[in-house]
Amino acid sequence: MSEESGVPQPTLSKWLREAGNVVSMVALKKRWTAAEKLRVVLKSSELAESDLGEFLRAEGLHKATLDEWRRGIEAVLSDSGRRRGSPEGRRIKALERELRRKDKALAEVAALLVLKKKASDIWGDEDDSTPPKSG
Repeated sequence: MSEESGVPQPTLSKWLREAGNVVSMVALKKRWTAAEKLRVVLKSSELAESDLGEFLRAEGLHKATLDEWRRGIEAVLSDSGRRRGSPEGRRIKALERELRRKDKALAEVAALLVLKKKASDIWGDEDDSTPPKSG
């Protein structure tokens, strides 16, 4: 292999040892289920700041990961009433759709009123059926 690649044998051996360490570290990294994440977040919230570091090391986590999980859980809990399948969620969605429609209609009417006022300022209040002002 050394002759084929042109890399000295000691370097290849060193890379192989390092790769073994990486493989063992990757093997230690596990996939967390939602229940496990919730357990860790709940347990960490009970701990004092001084004990949190030790707990995170024992779990093999970084504080940033824990904070990300906490934000995710809070987002899910705050949005639980808006689930698509729930009747409340469907009603909220319908009401929001109706509100957007009414906002658009209101903006259109406001624009028409502004245009009418500008036209009135430019040409006056007269139209074809109004007799001309004498004076």
